[in-house]
Amino acid sequence: MLLTIPGLLNPAQVQKIQELLADAEFVDGKLSAGFAASRVKHNEEMRQEPERMKLLVRILMASLGHNERFRFGALPHRVADPIFARYRPGMTYGDHVDDPIMGSTGPRFRSDVSMTLFLNAPDTYDGGDLVMRTPFGDRRVKLPAGDAVIYPSSSLHQVAEVTRGERLVALTWIQSYVRDPAQRELLFELNQAREVLLKEAPTADHTALVDRSYSNLVRMWSDL
Repeated sequence: MLLTIPGLLNPAQVQKIQELLADAEFVDGKLSAGFAASRVKHNEEMRQEPERMKLLVRILMASLGHNERFRFGALPHRVADPIFARYRPGMTYGDHVDDPIMGSTGPRFRSDVSMTLFLNAPDTYDGGDLVMRTPFGDRRVKLPAGDAVIYPSSSLHQVAEVTRGERLVALTWIQSYVRDPAQRELLFELNQAREVLLKEAPTADHTALVDRSYSNLVRMWSDL
């Protein structure tokens, strides 16, 4: 499931993050890449200064914690500290899947869900689409600043070459308490129906059945 999250950050939060990144030091993105990824990765990533990172993480994690679309789409158990990446003209990230195990400098966890958060307006740069390879053809994603997209970390994807301007994004990875992406998609869709029923017919028998089924499927499929 590829799920967009409109307005994960509001304009004031986007502006604050842009200000924090404006004078940050960026280094070669290959420094954080594994052997396979380093051959196709050509971008820059912010050097992690503790105080600057603390402010950036606080903004992003507060928004994630309050966003229901993220919570019910990703079903997060652990969320990694974000990486802030920059793409300038000529930069790209070829086809790859994300590393299955994250956390080389802290607690290790499984990456089930990846998230790309767009931090500048799409008309300020050309190219830079997130391209998801699917059995039904390529899906291209390029969202307004503050919007995010989540997708299975096992998905083959790339970042198209930037030909003008600068692409600025935040990236993070989530260990979900429901490991299987097909199960997460079913739960997300079932929860959408459940929420409508809880609002429109909260005392109906069929609402109780759907609510109970959702809860018991989460219980059945959870991996903690």
